Parts: sequence; C-alpha cells; structure tokens
Amino acid sequence: MSERGALRARLDLLGREVAKFGAVGAVGLLVNIAVFNLLRHTTDLQVVRASVLATFVAILCNYVGFRYWTYRDRDKTGRTRELTLFLLFSAAGAVIENGVLYLATYGFEWNSPVQSNVFKILGIGIATLFRFWSYRTWVFKALPAEPPPAEEAARPAERFLEQRRSTETVEPDPVRN
Repeated sequence: MSERGALRARLDLLGREVAKFGAVGAVGLLVNIAVFNLLRHTTDLQVVRASVLATFVAILCNYVGFRYWTYRDRDKTGRTRELTLFLLFSAAGAVIENGVLYLATYGFEWNSPVQSNVFKILGIGIATLFRFWSYRTWVFKALPAEPPPAEEAARPAERFLEQRRSTETVEPDPVRN
C-alpha cells in the first residue's frame, strides 16, 4: 500500500472513531442535560451539585457505549485497569466541565436556567476534547498491528538483492580463460 493510501486508511479509521465517539457522546449529552434539569427542577440541590451528579450518570452511560460499541475492537485484557483509567480521566473531565459552570455561576453570577445550561454545555464541549484524547490514548488502547505475512515482509529484501545483483559487474571467470 502506498504512503498516500495508508494515510487515507488511517484518516478513514479516525473519522469512524470520531463519529462513533460523537454518537455515544451525544447520548451522554442528552442524559447529562436531562438529569441536570430534572435535578434542578425537582430538588433543592445547588446548580453545581446537580451538574456533578448528572455528569456521573452520563459517564456511566458513556462507558457502556464506548466499551461495547466505539472501542469494541480494542484490547479487553485489562478491564480493571481500563475501568480505573476511565473513571480517573472521566473525573478529570468532570472537573473541567463543572469548573466552567462553577466559574459562571459563582464567579460571574450567571445562574439563570438558560445561562446554567449554556455554560454546562460549554463545559461539556471543552471536557469532551480532553476525554477523546485521553480515552483513545490511555484507556481503550489499540491492539498491536498484526505482522505482515511472510511473503509481504520478504519483498523489500528481495528487491534489495535484485538491485544489488543488477549493479554488480560481471567479472570474467579466471578458470575458464
């Protein structure tokens, strides 16, 4: 495969991964916003506390989608490690997400329902970039590439030997002369 073809294939795989990550994230976003607004309107919880609870409900929903759909073809040998890292990076994302809401609510006193939802979604957007990078890099690690078949691996060596043979000059055999 040419370098251009290999790059195209890698970009195609990345595009599919981003689309699946986005689809799972969209479901998580709906869960997050729905639980957030449900808690805001049915309980006396403060805005950021309701947001933190909603975030963790969405994180659990997202783990199922990521593990069993987006990254189903990735390494499944270290589930404890995977889940630990997922929760760690999700918690870091939750701090980013809810930090934006906290700053808007308590730093600037922008806490109307519309403002809270706008800053919640802004925080989710920023945290999503972090989560995408961390999940694909650390949590759902790609399986090592399969080695090429022996025939494919031998071709460069055969080409090298053919080139070397063609550049060698043919010297006369001293016994025949």
